[in-house]
Amino acid sequence: MNGDLGDDPSIPAEPGPSPRPTEVAPAALRVGDLVQFVDVKGRRYQATLRPGGQFHSHAGFVEHDDVVGLPDASTVLTTKGQRLVVVRPTLSDFVFKMPRGAQVIYPKDLGPILMLADIAPGVRVLESGVGSGALSMAMLRAGAEVVGYEIREDFAERAQANVDRFAGELAADRYRIELRDCYEGIDERSVDRVVLDLPEPWRVVPHAVEALRPGGILLAYTPSTVQVSQVRDAIAEAPFFDASTLEVMQRGWYVEGAAVRPDHRMVGHTGFLTVARRLA
Repeated sequence: MNGDLGDDPSIPAEPGPSPRPTEVAPAALRVGDLVQFVDVKGRRYQATLRPGGQFHSHAGFVEHDDVVGLPDASTVLTTKGQRLVVVRPTLSDFVFKMPRGAQVIYPKDLGPILMLADIAPGVRVLESGVGSGALSMAMLRAGAEVVGYEIREDFAERAQANVDRFAGELAADRYRIELRDCYEGIDERSVDRVVLDLPEPWRVVPHAVEALRPGGILLAYTPSTVQVSQVRDAIAEAPFFDASTLEVMQRGWYVEGAAVRPDHRMVGHTGFLTVARRLA
């Protein structure tokens, strides 16, 4: 099943209206909304509602005009009678489907990062690198103000497009990306958090000391044990305390009537989360 040409997932769509974190999304679907069509087999396909647009599949198509005005999570029929549920996608849904250049941080790690780094409304975050924007969106949704450092222009453009598409006006005054190398220094001062998704985060630790306020939090996401060892060594030599490292495993369960058991597959290792707080 494919969306129409205007909803090619490789082409960032125009941003639609999105609520701020303290606002409740309107019940009715509107022109410009990013929506997700879910078929009877649970497959998910995203599109941006446009006047005169169509969502096409092997089982027929749905007119966007017939979707506009419906309540969120409505059931619609294709021209061949297939049932689809149309719903506003969650951030988790969007992360799995969004266009990407760099590897993304997936939802199983995004949630713990928000908790470990204590991301909250008004918190000022220096993020490097921004990749495809998944972590940026999660922190913005939590109410943070985010400045991203990224050395690759194509990654920066893709991250900005993804943030604009999902977050809309949410990012207008609380998000910016600078094309620069975090290894060479951080200009921001008295930030609350420094969050790193870089190959060599230990090189940023001395700069994070200068950028963070006392009590501020440093968090590094790293795939390998060698990276963990080196970043922990750098943290141990700097004015930080309460350092810790963990990884998150995700195992689903099969539930069908009386048959309840763990799934045969699970999402195991993706990355290590290392966190520490700056001393005064």
